[in-house]
Amino acid sequence: MMKSLPMYFYRYCIINCIIICCFLCSPKITFAQTDADALMIPKKFYCAGIIYTNNSWTNYWEGTFKRDNGNIGTLKTNSYTLVGNYGITNKLDVLFSAPYVTTNASSGTLKGQSGFQDLALALKWLAFKQNIGSGKLSFFAIVSGSIPLSNYEADFDPVSIGSHSKSAMFRGLLNYQAGRFFIAGSGQYIQRSDITIDRNSYYTTQLIYSNQVYMPNGNNVMVSTGYRSTQFNAEFMLQQATTLGGFDIRKNDMPFPSNRMNATMAGALFKYSFGAVSGLELTAGGNYILNGRNVGQSTTYYGGVFYLFDFSKKNTK
Repeated sequence: MMKSLPMYFYRYCIINCIIICCFLCSPKITFAQTDADALMIPKKFYCAGIIYTNNSWTNYWEGTFKRDNGNIGTLKTNSYTLVGNYGITNKLDVLFSAPYVTTNASSGTLKGQSGFQDLALALKWLAFKQNIGSGKLSFFAIVSGSIPLSNYEADFDPVSIGSHSKSAMFRGLLNYQAGRFFIAGSGQYIQRSDITIDRNSYYTTQLIYSNQVYMPNGNNVMVSTGYRSTQFNAEFMLQQATTLGGFDIRKNDMPFPSNRMNATMAGALFKYSFGAVSGLELTAGGNYILNGRNVGQSTTYYGGVFYLFDFSKKNTK
């Protein structure tokens, strides 16, 4: 029969599986906490899971001016995301996520959208690990990318389910853990492709006669700290997502895919492993946008269930 798995394997499963999913602060801002953790899944282990995310906002920033809009009311976004993580080696993981997203505005005439958003893939490499003092310092390099899974409409903000842009992301993560407690910091650069919209002209800061839209790149930085044990994890994060370019929403105008979208977010993540059911884990958490530019001041809650499979084909009596 399959051997009994060490409890610490389960914590690798949960946080690594939440790639690009757990910090969906809006359909257009997917600067995620996701792969920014200092845990690896072991070789020939596979984690599969599903995450439900609920996001809502009533107030938003039009540029730097905070307001509400009676034609939108409260915008709600729900996503149902399949995630997976496989240990190629003990120092190299491959991860994926595929969310199905729905949006709905409580007021006005905008019709909510739904559909599969973007497929995200990532490679995560433990590049360095060294004992320092009473703890361990480690460095991780993560490369990831995403492509649209369906022909959803990007030029329909704020109810569009995504930007329909292909992306490539590069992250460096430094983590120090002493006993059960840790502190970490990371930085990520996001390269985005241009998109095609269903009209032949549009206005940014000037009139443009084209159906091609330049999408600005972005970056985000994050610091986190918390507690990790074999059965329970608690993590607290502060993150700054910044668009490198773009322009502000004009007064009383609809958002546009290439708007500058900045956000400062605070969040928390909690995880529990079931000792009685080998391989089963639950997670829950959320985040809140403290300050932003051209984004909704959203509150996000999420929860997920995960199971860890052992494909190492090692048996015990």
